[in-house]
Amino acid sequence: MTTPRPRVAFVIFEGFQPLDLVGPYEVFTHPGEYLCQIVASESGPVRSHGGLCVHAGHNVDDLDPCGIDTLIVVGGTGVDRARQDSALIRWIAAAGASARRVASVCSGVFLLAAAGLLDGRRVTTHWRREDQLVREHPEVTVDCDPIFIRDGRVWTSAGITAGMDLALALVEDDLGRRVAHDVAREMVLFLRRPGSQSQFSVPLWSAQPSSDRIRVVVEAIHADPGARHGLLELADRAGLSPRHLQRRFAAELGVPPATYVERVRVEAAGRALVEGDEPVEVVARRSGFGTAESLRRAFHRHLGVPPSEYRDRFRSTKEYA
Repeated sequence: MTTPRPRVAFVIFEGFQPLDLVGPYEVFTHPGEYLCQIVASESGPVRSHGGLCVHAGHNVDDLDPCGIDTLIVVGGTGVDRARQDSALIRWIAAAGASARRVASVCSGVFLLAAAGLLDGRRVTTHWRREDQLVREHPEVTVDCDPIFIRDGRVWTSAGITAGMDLALALVEDDLGRRVAHDVAREMVLFLRRPGSQSQFSVPLWSAQPSSDRIRVVVEAIHADPGARHGLLELADRAGLSPRHLQRRFAAELGVPPATYVERVRVEAAGRALVEGDEPVEVVARRSGFGTAESLRRAFHRHLGVPPSEYRDRFRSTKEYA
């Protein structure tokens, strides 16, 4: 007798994010070891946030919540409205209670929380939703730095493409690193991206300048990250005193000028490492760090990995082309 394939149930709703579903769904279908099912409040076409319709083969009345191996709840702009769907929340609660593991992508974490599946857990979500999650669900510990988090049988991920990182980790947990590597290779993905959400979104650490004087300074930093951007040089460019610039810059962007400059330089160095072949020492000088050691310390502070590892991991898919 053949062993039944583990069931992976994906929960969607009106206004879901398509990549939250399609990315992880494709990861799970590649090994051929899982039975993937899509469930919504009502079966049939479900419209995503961008207008793409996806067919939900099951609804909460016809799909037994028991016997599901992995429950994955996607996110999207419609998640706040979906939280008011009592039938959907009851089904998620029942399925999550009996499932071997429970997962969410992006803002799907709010549906897991509404179903009472996250009490006392450490979770993550998209950085834009961090404050809302902290405010509305004090029963969970929110950490929006990691790309995904595992807390026991509960797995949560950051936004959109991070759902594929999460799905690869789930496949690796089930079938081993070799199978997960084969899936990543076939889909031209990183098996394990280094670092945190701070690598992928400048708005995570910076607002936009609201005045022309500070905007001129910001544009100059981005135009040439490796140039001299000390407080005196930046103040002169803005036509302000150093003290006034320091105060205005922090008020408008949320970080002091020196911190902003370092983070822009880290981004510039990261691009140079991935796109070119220059030694780390050369990248460090050109991006304004001066020495490879200074660059290494900055990468550890902001990304959690050394420059050499960052280069190796982010360039690893070239061998599969």
